[in-house]
Amino acid sequence: MPFAIQHIDHIALTVRDVERATRWYCDVLGFEHRYPGLWGGVPAMLFAGDTGIALFPVRAAIPKPSPASDTIAMMHLAFRVDRAGFVKAQDHLSALGIAFEFQDHDISHSIYFSDPDGHRLEITTYEVPG
Repeated sequence: MPFAIQHIDHIALTVRDVERATRWYCDVLGFEHRYPGLWGGVPAMLFAGDTGIALFPVRAAIPKPSPASDTIAMMHLAFRVDRAGFVKAQDHLSALGIAFEFQDHDISHSIYFSDPDGHRLEITTYEVPG
């Protein structure tokens, strides 16, 4: 192989309101808004460590709904945490009134929830109690 991928740099998401989504990702998931004045603020570049999200405004008066699992598309965006972070994430989301669904995947535990624009998000840990 002539090159090696190091990691995903960022994922680009379209949102109804870039400022609202920026606040949500920073307040709820702890992302940091970097380069706020760059490119006129679009996209908003958010980072948690090396994980980046670029938020773009949707360019339609009536946006199409998120695709379901019967459509070729990204189904969800998953963030990995350690076991303590997994417990804290559940407590944090509950305190904010954000509903989530727990799933036991045998090798990992995950919680699933949505951002204000309906993007499906996952927080997962591979530190599963034995």
